[in-house]
Amino acid sequence: MTKIAIALDAMGGDHGPKVIVPAALMVLQEYPELCLILVGDQTELQRELSAHHAKENERLIIQHASEQVAMDESPSQALRNKKDSSMRVAINMVKAGKAQACVSAGNTGALMAIARFVLKTLPGIDRPAILAKLPTMLPDNPVRVLDLGANVDSSPEHLFQFAVMGAVLAEAVDNIHAPKVGLLNIGEEEIKGNETVKRTAQLLADNTFVNYTGYVEGNVIFQGKVDVVVCDGFVGNVALKASEGVAKMVASYMKQAFRKNWLTKVIGLCALPILKQLGRKIDVDRYNGASLLGLRGIVIKSHGGANTKAFSNAIREAINEVNKNVPERISSKLDELLGEEAA
Repeated sequence: MTKIAIALDAMGGDHGPKVIVPAALMVLQEYPELCLILVGDQTELQRELSAHHAKENERLIIQHASEQVAMDESPSQALRNKKDSSMRVAINMVKAGKAQACVSAGNTGALMAIARFVLKTLPGIDRPAILAKLPTMLPDNPVRVLDLGANVDSSPEHLFQFAVMGAVLAEAVDNIHAPKVGLLNIGEEEIKGNETVKRTAQLLADNTFVNYTGYVEGNVIFQGKVDVVVCDGFVGNVALKASEGVAKMVASYMKQAFRKNWLTKVIGLCALPILKQLGRKIDVDRYNGASLLGLRGIVIKSHGGANTKAFSNAIREAINEVNKNVPERISSKLDELLGEEAA
């Protein structure tokens, strides 16, 4: 890995420095060429570093920011009134070239608004999209899904752009040649879906820049049959939250079943190694770190309630995208696509 710097919104999320500082220290041990910039209240960050017997150095820098964006603050208020927030300063550092990526667990709407205003979108991209990696039934074969909430109403052209961006990222970061792209729909038949979905399918089918495999239903997302699933932000966010809710419900039912009586408790102890292995495979912390694709810079969104392990994975996602030059690859693919359309 070449030497890179990543700016961390150290005041963002539900836990702020108490999670982000130890996560930064953990990742720094793994990547000797990495420099992390903790953006936030200098006094609080120094206090948290001291609690972990650490201090500033050439690879761990504190950049003071006097404000922070609240988790329930409106994006417009954050954009207009919080120009010295830890989130804004971290994104400004990417814009200025002082960092190659920004990672934040803060307010999603504010992060998207600020990142879009400061960094701007790539040529050929109308709207950024939120992309996340999710587990599937196939071991070590996750699926990338976008959009997960940045755009609640998207045109066929926007969905086509999402497909291109998702395919480029999957090919670059996951090393998948010609990743299979599916369009989320209420059925696999051609007659199913609304006009937006049908027009998007036609755009994808008529273009050779994306390995489009057709419609996929919601139950296919986690089967591993496709590498990228495309949908608008409203549908994607509902699908994501519903799947998270089902996972929690199943885990709750299993705990209740194993605790029912002494016999089920014994069975639970016998099954513990298998349950732990299952837990590792579907651990949401392992997949933390959503990409804000389509910007002229790398911005990674962590879960607001992320713990140390989860936030460290968001930092690793940023490192991978920097090393793979994801924005540059998307821009190159779009230039190629626009050039063909012009011809």
